[in-house]
Amino acid sequence: MKILVINGPNINMLGIREKNIYGDKTYNDLISLIENHAREKDIKIECFQSNSEGDIVTKIQKAYGNTDGIVINPAAYTHTSVAILDAVKAVQIPTVEVHISDPDTREDFRKISFVRAACVKTIKGLGFTGYLKAIDYLEENYK
Repeated sequence: MKILVINGPNINMLGIREKNIYGDKTYNDLISLIENHAREKDIKIECFQSNSEGDIVTKIQKAYGNTDGIVINPAAYTHTSVAILDAVKAVQIPTVEVHISDPDTREDFRKISFVRAACVKTIKGLGFTGYLKAIDYLEENYK
């Protein structure tokens, strides 16, 4: 099984930004956790982060035909990007939306997720563990 993990804008700033919300672990800590988890489950994993909406759309499109599942934290694009929604819909790859915090407990605008309409599941508010649960869900349901 091959899973693509996509992280949107500012996720590369974990450990620096809003530690009261996201904690003090870094993006590299997150990637190490994901890669170790995938290795234990014999899952091929590719991690990608971009602050650019177009790069994220292109990455989703390139996953077509060679990826079994996508885990995506669109970050700020969650609330604004019809382009990412359309890309996920177009490729028809089972996709799990993940959020480190729980957007439903934050500002009102964060309660809107465009990408959710194309996802098979949403996991929120579990910190880095949410990514592992998303990988497990894809493995259990789409292998």
